[in-house]
Amino acid sequence: MEHHHRGQWGSNLGFLMAAVGSAVGLGNIWAFPYKMGDNGGFAFLVIYLILAATVGFSIMLCELAIGRRAGRSVLVSYQQVGSKMGTLLGFLAMLSPFLILSFYTVLGAYCMEYMSLNLADLAFGVAAMAGMSGGATFETMLTNQFGSIAFTFLFIFICCLIIRGGIKDGIEKFNKIGMPALFVMLVIVIARAVTLPGAGEGLNFMFAPNWEPFTSLDGFLKVLSAAGGQMFFSLSLAMGITVTYGSYLSKKESLVKNSLIIIISDTIVAILAGMAVLPAAFALGGSDSAKAGPKLLFITLQDVFNAMGPTGPIFGVLFYLLVILAAITSAIALLEVLATFLSDRIALKGHTPDRKKLVTILCLAIFAEAALVAADGLGSNGLWIPFHETGRNLGGTWLDFMDFISEGVAMPLGALLMSIWIGWFVGPKLIRDEVELEGHKMSGGLYGFFNFCVRFIVPLAMAFILYGMVADFISIPT
Repeated sequence: MEHHHRGQWGSNLGFLMAAVGSAVGLGNIWAFPYKMGDNGGFAFLVIYLILAATVGFSIMLCELAIGRRAGRSVLVSYQQVGSKMGTLLGFLAMLSPFLILSFYTVLGAYCMEYMSLNLADLAFGVAAMAGMSGGATFETMLTNQFGSIAFTFLFIFICCLIIRGGIKDGIEKFNKIGMPALFVMLVIVIARAVTLPGAGEGLNFMFAPNWEPFTSLDGFLKVLSAAGGQMFFSLSLAMGITVTYGSYLSKKESLVKNSLIIIISDTIVAILAGMAVLPAAFALGGSDSAKAGPKLLFITLQDVFNAMGPTGPIFGVLFYLLVILAAITSAIALLEVLATFLSDRIALKGHTPDRKKLVTILCLAIFAEAALVAADGLGSNGLWIPFHETGRNLGGTWLDFMDFISEGVAMPLGALLMSIWIGWFVGPKLIRDEVELEGHKMSGGLYGFFNFCVRFIVPLAMAFILYGMVADFISIPT
């Protein structure tokens, strides 16, 4: 069966913009700053960088190679490496994006609501007249079920319009505009954040050497688990995206170079996001504000914008707009994993897939599960939650439940099994053979590094990360 229905990237730049866009999302702008704040700042950054250079690079190279080798959906790509194990890995890689989209779209919708709030404040002084704090604003938003569901539908509708256009005319075209725009807005917000009184403490927290979290084994494992989970989620690993995007990549492109560019670009944006958020949090309330956890983006930062006076809404609009862009670039990548699977499945049966119809049906299915998460309002509205009595995190909200299955189990388990399968059964040479097509060379030193990482470092790291994620979600003492 020919692949004419699939299309291809218009250029390697377009692929890189899309791949970086898939990685640069809420994981960078939202999760990286608050996890850094919760885990010692500099200590977290060091572990994150080490894991990105070893585990992140190895898994990304494997996934790009496996996807390009087959030129098919994530399920078929893994099945061509090994039928039984490949089927399991493929289904885990498709389960993750489906469940992640149930809450990722809702978080994107919250950012849309916050941008609207700041826009209204800028135009009419609505928020200023109401005199609402960030916490009161967030609670009001969570309990407004209709508003949350409506904005969730709007977010999914925008994503639907983009990916209906396909790889080249939809995803690539949007990312070529969206990613540079995101970077420009991020630099503007940083320029304001680092000039706030007291912001210097935030920069010291991020970059001044601090090994205090490593003085105990529990502290080290906590940082390792947090940094590993963040690196994993931020780089969009084990959720089918890299395999799917790699399946559209030309054989002429260097997989090693592209892997390094994606990882470096994503890491730079994550650090820049930290510089936009943490100095502002320190300026508002010191280290306690920086350790606000997940609410850092929606409560603490809104208080920062409220405290800026007349210019606050301007930076509020800019900041939440860049977060929306980041969320969309990742959400369309997650949707494309599922759309490619359905499209390829139809084509393999001898039929011509109708991409627009497929994408519309898929987005309606995503909206159905996302509406449940939106209506739950992070546990504010009294909805029944599965396994409610089993633990603090697993049964806390519908978002927690979906996140536990996808990020807590399916993703790290998939990466662990994939690294063992490639490292010890199929052999790393399969990846090297794909990497070295069209005259590209993988030097002995680089191959040795990759071989060692995929056989030893990745499985060990993923085992720790999997344990840490499960322990955190179901409150097992670490």
